[in-house]
Amino acid sequence: MPETVCLAFTGASGMPYGVRLLECLLAAGCRVQLLYSQVAQIVARQEMGLDLPARASEARAGLEERYPGLPGQLEVYGREEWFAPLASGSNPPDAMVICPCSLGTLAAIAQGLASKLIERAADVVLKEGRKLILVPRETPLSVIHLENMLRLARAGAVILPPSPGFYHHPQRVGDLVDFVVARILDQLQVRHALMPRWGEAPTAP
Repeated sequence: MPETVCLAFTGASGMPYGVRLLECLLAAGCRVQLLYSQVAQIVARQEMGLDLPARASEARAGLEERYPGLPGQLEVYGREEWFAPLASGSNPPDAMVICPCSLGTLAAIAQGLASKLIERAADVVLKEGRKLILVPRETPLSVIHLENMLRLARAGAVILPPSPGFYHHPQRVGDLVDFVVARILDQLQVRHALMPRWGEAPTAP
C-alpha cells in the first residue's frame, strides 16, 4: 500500500468518484496530498454542493471537519504552490491519481507540459517511475484524445475510465461510484471492502 498518494481533482464531471476516493484513502490510513483546479471547484459545487475554497488552508480545515479524526493525514496545496514537495523529483509521492481527469489536463501531461502544479506533479511521478492513474470521464473520444491516452499508457500511466459494471446488481448511484473507486484502489494496492469481488458471494446488507 502506498504511504503517500497525491490526489488531484480537475474540471471534468465525475467529482463523486474523486471525493469518495479521498474518503477511502484517508480511511485506509494513507497520507493524501490534495490538489484541485479552479474548474474543479465549480464542478464540486455543481455536482455535490461541495465548497472547495481557493485558500488551501481553508480547504484543509473544511475537509478535516468533514473527515474528523485524521490529524496529519491530509495536506492541501494551492495551484501555484511551487514549493510543495510533490513539485520536485526529490520528494515525490508514492502514487498519483487524477480523478476526475479532464482531457485538457490529460493532453497537457501527454505533451510534457508543466505550467500548473497538477501537471508538474504528474510529470514528476512519471519521470520518477511512480504510478500515475488518470480517470478521464468523457464520451465519445476523438482520435486526439485516444492518441494522448496511448502516449501516456506507453509512458507508464494507467488510463482508468470510470466504467462501472452491473454484475454486482447496483441498487443506488453510490454503488456505481464504489465500483469505479474499488478499481482505483486495486491499482494502488489499497485494501478495501467496497464490493464483493468476482466469484465471491455478496455480503448481506
